This record gives sequence, structure tokens and C-alpha cells, in this order.
Amino acid sequence: MQSTIVSPSVPSTSVAPSVSSTRVLSIDILRGLTIALMILVNDPGDWSHTFSQLDHAAWNGFTLTDVVFPNFLFLVGAAIILSLDSRIRKGESRRTLGLHIIRRSATIFALDLFFGLYPHFHYTHLRIFGVLTRIAVCYLVAGLICLTTQRARTLFTIAASLLIGYWALMRFVPVPGYGIPTHDMPILDPDGNLAAWLDRHLVVILQKTVHAGRLYNHTRDPEGFLSTIPAIATTLLGAVTALWLRRVDTSRDRSPGSITRSMCLNGLLVAGIFSLAAGLLWNIWFPINKNLWTSSYVLFSAGWALLALAALYWLVDIHHFNETKAGKWLTLPWLVFGSNAITAFCVSEFIVINMIWIKIPHSIGPNGNPVTAWYWTYHNLFAFNGSTKVTSLAFALAFVAVCFIPNWLLYRKRIFLKI
Repeated sequence: MQSTIVSPSVPSTSVAPSVSSTRVLSIDILRGLTIALMILVNDPGDWSHTFSQLDHAAWNGFTLTDVVFPNFLFLVGAAIILSLDSRIRKGESRRTLGLHIIRRSATIFALDLFFGLYPHFHYTHLRIFGVLTRIAVCYLVAGLICLTTQRARTLFTIAASLLIGYWALMRFVPVPGYGIPTHDMPILDPDGNLAAWLDRHLVVILQKTVHAGRLYNHTRDPEGFLSTIPAIATTLLGAVTALWLRRVDTSRDRSPGSITRSMCLNGLLVAGIFSLAAGLLWNIWFPINKNLWTSSYVLFSAGWALLALAALYWLVDIHHFNETKAGKWLTLPWLVFGSNAITAFCVSEFIVINMIWIKIPHSIGPNGNPVTAWYWTYHNLFAFNGSTKVTSLAFALAFVAVCFIPNWLLYRKRIFLKI
């Protein structure tokens, strides 16, 4: 893990690092909003009391929570293009960039393994799949593809091929024990689909070879092997979007009436609406499903990402809302989270694991065992009059605020960890 330290003499109320010609501030803010929302929906006080939009859809369908992770991968793809552009301008060779992509993805994967093992380090029940593992794989594959070509048409073709190929696998490949898909629909039974079947068999192989491996839901995994294929497509769609944004040189005409900026904004809006419509249309034959990361889900979630980016692009990159007095303070929290997004997620994971691991002596729960620090904090500080959806959300908001503190300290010192 490397860190980039910008002069600490910069005031703590500064909005962000200076914007270079390859930096789009709206991407930084949207990334911060996304990681904060990811922490919020992952950590309610009580999972049995959550608002429907702050929990995943049970199977087919979608909620606000279901578009958070793909939005982050979409922004990973956008960041790949902008980062490669900046480093190539500095004269770095493609070999150096390729090694950097490999090293960084390996670091993210190692972090996922660490959190899967910590604090007991029992390998038997280690979950290989996970959020960070999916980020690592998508970053690796998309990064190497973008290093090879940065033609938008080529990247879009690859993404489309991955989506169609994934649909074809789910639609036409028979699932042992469940039969052949019929009626023009893939088998999307929670346990009987091809992705779940493959994940179970891969885990068996892992258990036999390295004596480790488990699935998130025992019979399937929302970050499994096969569903990583369309997740890579999500990342590549973000890269295509960044190529569109890169047409605007932020060091030149920054006026709200700039023709190039207006064209860029209109492109984001049109692409967002088209992607949403395409996702909803494909939903008829291949239902929107976050657990399986279906092709319709990729298009649908990408549409929301494009529209959110368009709104922030209009607000920040065109009208410079962040440069107003109120705008500086309203955008600061998301810039703080966005500047060290993976760090913020890792901090949240570390706190959660420790709060569940630590037991409070002399505090006995309903099951007769000592309660965890998580349980004690929630029920004594938030739900002392009973758990409700409101108290559960209040705890989650407080948790996001706690995770904000170390990121704010890093931001104040202008330290940006490059994992």
C-alpha cells in the first residue's frame, strides 16, 4: 500500500486536490457518495429492521441498495481510463502500467483474504469470493484491456460480447440436476441456475485442494465466479464513459456555456436513458437480478450511474457548485470518502469485525451468551426503547460518520493511499 502526500500546508477546508486536465471532479464526488452509501446499507443496526430500499431485493427486482456496488465498479472503470491517461502523459511505459495494475489488484485481493481470516485466521471456512475480490478481478481484467486499447467502440464491443455471452451461458447451458432451460428463459432458480451450480463445484475443488472455501449463502454466492463476467462489463462501460468525458479538456474552457461540456452532458443523459430502457427491455427475458448480476441488471444499473454522473457533472464540472461557499461544505464529505474509497471500505470492515468479535462481559443477550460490542452499542445507545427501522438507520448513519473520521484525517493531511 502506497501513499501520496500532498503538501500539508493546504488548508483543511480546501475542496480537493487541484484538478488536472484528466480529472473529472464529479467522478470523485460520485465515488464518495457511493462508498458512503455502500457502508450505510452494509451496516444497519438490526438487519431485521431495515427500510426496503436499504436492503437488497430478495431475488429478481431491484432496490436502491442493488445499484450501489455496480455504481462503484462503473466508477472503477472510469478511474482506470483517467489514471492511465495521466500516467502515460508522465511517460510511464505500458509494461510499468501493466505491472502496477497486477500489483494493485493483488493487493486488493489480499485485503479480502485478510478480512476473511481476521481475527481467528481459520482457513477452513475462508470465503474466496467477496466484494474486494470482485473489485480486484474487475480492475485487473478491465485495466489490462484498457491498457491494450482505449478505443471506445472496441471497449463497448467487448462489454456487449460479455453481456450476450453471459446471457447465452445462462440461457442454453443445461444445469445438471435441473434440466435444460425452456420457454426462452434461463433457469433462474436461486440454487438451480448455472452460476450457483458452478460456484458450488468450485468451492468443493478449493476445499479438496487448499482445504478452504465457502459460499456466502451456502448454496450460492452473489460475488461468485461466473457472474464476474458481466461485472467486468460494468467496469468497461465506466471506462467507455470516461473516454467520452476525456474529450473535455478541463484546463481550457470551464464556462457553463461551453459547447463541448454541453455535448458531454447531453451524451451522458442520452446514454443513461438508453441504458435504463435497454435494461428494462431485456428484463422481460433475462430478469434484473443483483445476485446473478444479470445482463439486464448491468444495463439498468449503468443507466442510473450515467444519470447520477450527469447530474453531478452539470452541478460541479459545468456550474462549479463546489466553488461556492455552501458548495465547498456540501461536497467536502463526498470528496473525503472518494479520495480514499477503498481505505474507507476497509476501515468499515475492520470496525465491524472487531465490534462483532469483542464480547461485553456481564452483558448477556437473549441467547444466554455475552453480547457483542455491536449488539451492546446498538441496543444501549440507539434501540434502548426497542429496535425499529428508524433506530437501525440511525445506527447506520452514525457508523458512516465514524468511518468518515479517519478518512477526513487523511484528507486533511493530503494523504491519499494508493492501494
